Amino acid sequence: MQKVIEIRSFILALAAVSVAFTYLMLPFFAVILWACIIALVFYPLHAKVLSRVSERENLAALITLLLCIVIAITPALFLFSSFIKQGTAVYQQLESGQIKPSLWLEQIRAAFPQIDQLLQMIGLDISTLKQKLGALSVEAGKVMAGNALSIGQNTLAWLASLGLMLYLTFFMLRDGAKLIPILIRALPLGDEREHLLMQKFAEVTRATIKGSLVVAMVQGALGGFIFGALDIPGPVLWGVVMTVLSLIPIVGASLIWLPVGLYLLATGATTDGIILIAFGAIVIGLVDNILRPILVGRDTKMPDYLILLSTLGGFSVFGMTGFVLGPLIAALFLTFWEIFTREFNVLNSDQKPSS
Repeated sequence: MQKVIEIRSFILALAAVSVAFTYLMLPFFAVILWACIIALVFYPLHAKVLSRVSERENLAALITLLLCIVIAITPALFLFSSFIKQGTAVYQQLESGQIKPSLWLEQIRAAFPQIDQLLQMIGLDISTLKQKLGALSVEAGKVMAGNALSIGQNTLAWLASLGLMLYLTFFMLRDGAKLIPILIRALPLGDEREHLLMQKFAEVTRATIKGSLVVAMVQGALGGFIFGALDIPGPVLWGVVMTVLSLIPIVGASLIWLPVGLYLLATGATTDGIILIAFGAIVIGLVDNILRPILVGRDTKMPDYLILLSTLGGFSVFGMTGFVLGPLIAALFLTFWEIFTREFNVLNSDQKPSS
């Protein structure tokens, strides 16, 4: 009896301390998550570096981290600063009336009367759409301008978070392979199941980053390039927006380049409009079909509808981090139920009811 009380008390104390520690780490959730993701994605590179520096783990982790900064983080910081700068300029033009989204919509409507019929078929009123488009444009501009102001006011905190993420990434690269066996031994789920779950975690995370993010970055870069080539204002801004939208399956970057192409056609810039729409449909549109099968193994692919729903759900719950967390949670959900149906199904072959 004393032994049972001791075990139950220990489990209760363990649960309480774990909850308290989790609550303590919540402010650093995004930092820890992205450190784990970066380490996981760059670990194959780290393994190659480690083999070339005579197994000196600290040096290998430092070299890999520097390569990570050069390859991924520095370009991302440059793009983000350009995005905020051009986004703030667009917001100022919206506020001053130099940019009028409702006028653009009216010009497209006049040039393509069929749009009215299409909107009526799906139950949308053109005047309501114009109001919503104008309000949405101003709100998006406010968000970008607000982010620019927030980053300017909290530069030190933002740099501290970035530094903490890089610091954690170093240790994840160096010690990640040692932490996995410890974690497997500590979790009470069964070693075989834990190996399967961790394998699925690694597969989906790499697939999401390599597939979704790389493809989105390529599509955004191509979109920004064609916008710049056609002298459309804010090519970096729209390239980043197309990158973000490309993370959403099915719709993607076409939410930007198609309306802009129609606007160019409606305002008489026929050649530019045809070039933009053709480039978007042929080049940007085919990137997903060409690159994704190369970057992502088909054995890790979930159904398209589940990817769409989990990505949208991830965005709505977790923000930008949700494009990784959404599909990851969905994949773990499927894996858990696969394990359950395989190992814990009550109606197994020996317990089927007699007819």
